[in-house]
Amino acid sequence: MGLTLLFDYGYKDRGAAKLLGLKPFAEVPQSELMQTNRRSWQSFDEMSHAAEQGDAAAQCYFGICYQTGQGVAQDYQEAVRWFRRAADQNDAAAQCYLGFCYQSGLGVPQEYGQAAKWFREAADQGDPAAQFNLGVLYETGQGVPQNYADAVKWYHAAAEQGEPQAQFNLGVFYETGQVVPQNFEEAVKWYRLSAEQECAPAQCNLGLCYETGRGVPKNVREAVRWFCRAARAGDKTAQHNLGVYYASLEAAEQATAEGEAPTAAEDEAAA
Repeated sequence: MGLTLLFDYGYKDRGAAKLLGLKPFAEVPQSELMQTNRRSWQSFDEMSHAAEQGDAAAQCYFGICYQTGQGVAQDYQEAVRWFRRAADQNDAAAQCYLGFCYQSGLGVPQEYGQAAKWFREAADQGDPAAQFNLGVLYETGQGVPQNYADAVKWYHAAAEQGEPQAQFNLGVFYETGQVVPQNFEEAVKWYRLSAEQECAPAQCNLGLCYETGRGVPKNVREAVRWFCRAARAGDKTAQHNLGVYYASLEAAEQATAEGEAPTAAEDEAAA
């Protein structure tokens, strides 16, 4: 690749952030695991007992324990059984996890229609992870007819609640002008909200916006700052862009040392 361009202009697409948005059990603080807005538990045994007695929130957390093998032997089918018991009581988190099980084929046969059903149940109750997941199904046409407008609808609902992957996907829609009117400022808004939550593809795209001046004033230093954050998280596009940037700097320094006039791109890289 030549050095006439400072960075690679390839933008991350939505596929880079199609994660489930579900908070892994092992990463949730113990204090958060043992409480809901309805009641709290002081120990695993107390939570287990509450689940057996029909407490939906406890049943959902018990399902997570079986799914992850924390405190019990890992058993996906048993996880599904507990998720279903809670989901049948209209617990939104359990409905979302049950949808995930159907989407991924964990403990049940993979069935996107069932995944969509349970994601919708939770999404209608305002669960942001379920809203994001349902948006992914509409975007990909899995379990529901493909419909980008509905995908944007659900991404927007989840993004408004702070779901970072949904914020990133929404930013791409605004940047490309698909379904929604193209609006670079709006794209930057959603990229930034996602990037500040350490979503690496959003950090990379935000850097590219600063590099190209799309939706923000052109600022190479800001571009590099966001590329560095994304690169540290393992984003390969950001790592490539940084490599091209540093190669441009090296070429500019070499040209200066040899008394040659640097190219316009090299002047910008050194700015």
